[in-house]
Amino acid sequence: MIKPAVKAYQNLEFLRSHDARTIRVLCELTEPKSRLHKYNVENTIVFFGSARIKSKTIAEKNLLKIQKLCEAKKNPGKKLLVNLRSAKTDQYMSQYYEKARSLSCKLTHWAKQTTKNKSRLLMCTGGGGGIMGAVNQGASEAGGRSIGFNISLPFEQVINKYITEELSFEFHYFFIRKFWFAYMAKALIVFPGGFGTLDEMTEILTLIQTGKVQKKLPVILFGTDYWKKVINFEEMIKYNTISRKDLKLFHFFDDVDEAFEFLKKELKDYI
Repeated sequence: MIKPAVKAYQNLEFLRSHDARTIRVLCELTEPKSRLHKYNVENTIVFFGSARIKSKTIAEKNLLKIQKLCEAKKNPGKKLLVNLRSAKTDQYMSQYYEKARSLSCKLTHWAKQTTKNKSRLLMCTGGGGGIMGAVNQGASEAGGRSIGFNISLPFEQVINKYITEELSFEFHYFFIRKFWFAYMAKALIVFPGGFGTLDEMTEILTLIQTGKVQKKLPVILFGTDYWKKVINFEEMIKYNTISRKDLKLFHFFDDVDEAFEFLKKELKDYI
């Protein structure tokens, strides 16, 4: 007797195949839309930043450990000295973890207190550690919900524990994940980061520059010294690859309270 054929939408071998890629893409568009609607999520404040930046507590603990190892040896080897320099850098960069956490906490508390409808502004991150974890942590400490758009990677990206469980998403496709970042965002805050952060930031700036994003979308680059060293905007203007007016697409901030006050004014239409 012939067994009943498996229905196409229950055929996991097919759904994981090359031919079903468009179906998987549609799933990553449709399932988040359905779930976000279910939990009344329409407006987000998106944070980008490095997954490698450590909290102040962890960075200082690691630095102290390596310093003690160096002190215990009369002639620390090259490897240990390299580790010491790296630990000092981690300690310096940890300021951004704490500032991201603080800004997220302030924004979440403000949104909770001022938003009259259920679809209040929620903090949204890429779901991993570092700056992303700091933002979700800050939102949690303010007693608010927050979103994590995680991406499956062979290394580095492990989902953080502070995301609201029902708003934790796992993506396979980078471009669909970036769509969801942009689609609901009402503000973008970019902390120091690497290739991934640069990719996400420059794509949003390109969409704004070219008019593909027509809504009001304030962009903050947090950490003036970092960003002006990593990206030489003046040289880009010099070589005519961007215009002077393109610098108006974003704003530099270093102080949490100043960034908070700026965003309160920019986001008043959503409260």
